Amino acid sequence: MSAARPAGARAGRDDIADVLIIGAGPSGSVAAKHLAEAGFSVVCLEQGYMPDADAYPGRRPEWELVTQKQWHPNPNYRDRERDYPINTAESDVNPLMFCGVGGSATLYAGHWTPFMPSDFRVKTLDGVADDWPFTYEDLLPHLEVIEREVGVSGLAGNPAYPPKLAYPTPALPIGRVGAKAAECLDKMGWHWWPGTNAIPSQPYNGLNACVRRGTCMSGCPEGAKSTTDLTHWPHAIRAGARLVTGARVRQIEVDDRGLATGAVYVDSAGRERRQRAHVVILCANGIGTPRLLLLSGGADGLANSSGMVGKRLMMHPFSAVQATFADDLHSWRGPFGQNIASYEFYETDTARGFVRGAKWGAMPGGGPLGATSFVGSKVFTDPEARVEDMWGANLHDLVLRRFRHTMVWGIIGEDLPEESNQVLLDPDLTDSDGIPAPRLIYKVSENSERMLKFHEDRCVEACLAGGAIETTVVHQMPDTGWHLLGTCVMGKDPKTSVVDEWGRCHDVPNLYILDGSTFPTSAGLNPTATIMTVALRQTRRLIAERRNQEAA
Repeated sequence: MSAARPAGARAGRDDIADVLIIGAGPSGSVAAKHLAEAGFSVVCLEQGYMPDADAYPGRRPEWELVTQKQWHPNPNYRDRERDYPINTAESDVNPLMFCGVGGSATLYAGHWTPFMPSDFRVKTLDGVADDWPFTYEDLLPHLEVIEREVGVSGLAGNPAYPPKLAYPTPALPIGRVGAKAAECLDKMGWHWWPGTNAIPSQPYNGLNACVRRGTCMSGCPEGAKSTTDLTHWPHAIRAGARLVTGARVRQIEVDDRGLATGAVYVDSAGRERRQRAHVVILCANGIGTPRLLLLSGGADGLANSSGMVGKRLMMHPFSAVQATFADDLHSWRGPFGQNIASYEFYETDTARGFVRGAKWGAMPGGGPLGATSFVGSKVFTDPEARVEDMWGANLHDLVLRRFRHTMVWGIIGEDLPEESNQVLLDPDLTDSDGIPAPRLIYKVSENSERMLKFHEDRCVEACLAGGAIETTVVHQMPDTGWHLLGTCVMGKDPKTSVVDEWGRCHDVPNLYILDGSTFPTSAGLNPTATIMTVALRQTRRLIAERRNQEAA
C-alpha cells in the first residue's frame, strides 16, 4: 500500500485512506490504534457517537428504572436513533448490542476471560465443530499486549490456564458476594479463582480506579470500566486516525478487479457519502458484518462464494442462578464484573450427556429492582406462581428478603456452530435510513439444553451447601445474546470459510474481517478478550505484510 498523502497528514473526506475500518468497537479500535501508530492513514466509520460519561445513568437514583428502556441492551427495546432493528421472530435468543465508539462493551460487565487452549482444538479433542487455524500459544504474545492496553485487573496463577504474564493491575476485592460464592464452592471441593475483569483496580491508561458503584452494564460514569473510547481511541487519534461518527454504512464497493475500494455511508444529516480506501476492514460484529456483506456485491452478497456469510451464528445460551442468603452480602456493591469465576465443569466429560462445558461467574444481585427481577422472580419462572406475589406487601417482603442478600451465578455454555443458525436480510424491515435490517434464525441445540441443565443443577447444589435460603433458576434466558460470533467463519479452505487465518476474505484480498464473526467456535467464555487479541494478531500481520498487500 502506498501513502495517499504526505507523511503525517490526516485523511480527509475526499482522500483515499490506506485503511478504512467499519466499526469502532473493540476490534476496530485495536486495528485503528496499531495501524495509525504504524504510519497508515486510517479512517473509521462508526454509526453511533462518542459516549458521554455524564449521560450514563449510574449516578442517578432512577438508574435501575432507565436500564429497563433507555439503556436496555436489546436494540429492539432501546430503539435509539442510531440502533437498527432486528427481526428475532425465529430466534430463541435476543441479540444485545450498542452503537457507539467502544461498541457493545459500553454495556458489558467487563468479564475478562480469554479462550482456553482446548477452545482452539474442539474438533481434535471432542470430534465436533472445527479446529481453529491457529492455537492458544500463537495468540498468547498478543493477548499479553492487549491486557496491558486494557488495564485488566486480576490475580496471576489461575490453574485453569497455562502460565502467563501477571495482570497490569491487582485483582478487585471479591467482597462479601465473592467470599460467599467461594464458600459455596469450597463446600463442594470445586475450583474457583478471583475474577479477572476489564476494570482496573487502580488508575491506568486513562482509566480511573473502580469505586464499586455496580452500574457497569449501563456505562461506567466513573470512567473506570475499560472501553476502547478511553483506552484506544485517544492514542489512535493522536497518531492521525480519523474517526467519523454518525456514519451508517450502506454498502462496501468493489472495482472490476474484485477489490474493495471503500464504502458508501449515510452521515448524521442523512446525506449519502463515499469513503475510498486501499484496504477495507469490517468490524461491525457478528450480525452487522454479515449484514453489510449481504448488502454488497450482488444477489449472493460480497465475499460469499462459500455460501457461509451469515451462517453458524453463535450467541451463547445462558442460564442464571440467583441465591439468597441470611447473611448481609452488600450485594448492591460492584463491580458487576465477576467477583469470582469457576472452571470446574468447563472441559468435556461425555458421561454428562453433552460435549464441551461452561464457565460460572459470581456477580452481585444489584439494587432493589435487580434483587427482584434480574433473573426473574417466581412469578416469571414458575407457572404455579401468582401475579399477586409481586404486588403490595408481598413485593415489600420480596425486596427485604433479597436486597443486599443475593448473588447471581451466570452460566455461559459453549454454543456449537450450526449452519441453520444464521443472519439473513429481512425482506420488509429496514432501519431509519431505509437499509434492509437483519433477520435471525437461531434455535438452541439439544447439546446446549443438556449442558445448561447440568450446570444449573450443580450450581444450585453448591448454593444450598453454602447455606442459601432460596434459589431461583432462569433456564436459557432470552435477553442474553451479547456474544455475536461465527457468521463469517475463518478457515483454510475457501470452499467452507469466508476468511483465512489472518482475517482476509478469500474472495476479496484487500477486505478483512477482524471481529468475532470469524470465530470457528464460541468457547464457553465471554469473548471480548479473544476478539481484541485476534484483532491485534491480524493487524500486526497486515502491518508486516504491507508491501505485499494487494490494494485498490
